[in-house]
Amino acid sequence: MQRPLEGKVVLVTGASSGIGRDTALALSAAGAQVAIGARRIDRLASLVEAAAGEVVPLQLDVTDPVSVQRAVSETVGHFGRLDALVNNAGLMQSGLILGADVSEWRRMVDTNLLGSMYAVHAALPFLLESKGAVVQVSSTAARSASLGSGVYAATKFGISAFSESLRQEVTRRGVRVIVVQPGFVDTELTSHITDPTMQAAAAEIAASMRTLRPDDIAAAIIYALGQPEHVSVNEILVRPTDQVQ
Repeated sequence: MQRPLEGKVVLVTGASSGIGRDTALALSAAGAQVAIGARRIDRLASLVEAAAGEVVPLQLDVTDPVSVQRAVSETVGHFGRLDALVNNAGLMQSGLILGADVSEWRRMVDTNLLGSMYAVHAALPFLLESKGAVVQVSSTAARSASLGSGVYAATKFGISAFSESLRQEVTRRGVRVIVVQPGFVDTELTSHITDPTMQAAAAEIAASMRTLRPDDIAAAIIYALGQPEHVSVNEILVRPTDQVQ
């Protein structure tokens, strides 16, 4: 079995379910040593047991810069280095702008956008040492906003802008920046939606197609990280074959 990431150390945020969980398992199978972070640390135990190699669970709230810095420090303290950061933590609370609960906007901005930025800020000194990589798990919403997705899309457009600026800053210092934009994936992400109309619409969309699985996105991440150091796969768009937009 090929292990293209043998000896690499990777920190994955939002690892308790969905894309984060499957990415951590795929990284471990590919030979990486993995630190997994999540708010729901109790949900990480089964992942540790299922992994092919050493996996270290960490309490991590990406909305808290102190928690993020602690997770990065604990990763480097345990493994001695950091070769890649997979920024996966995120939530989606779709809804109309008119009459919206703005606390949901704040949660999405704090988690999806600022959380991603905090993790990059904390990890970057170590990634510069190892000539490593940043993987930003984004969305097709970063390419086209739709009715009810205004704030969620804004966070994903923001990740694209931040990532491109980051790429220009660090690419000549050997750090690769990879943005992965999944289409509709069968995860618990839509369960965060509190608007009944939007939740029903999401369920209808899912039922209309063969959705992606979390391990499909994990495979794309392994592909990008497994490329030779002189090859930088900066953007990967992965849609279900049945998805039109």
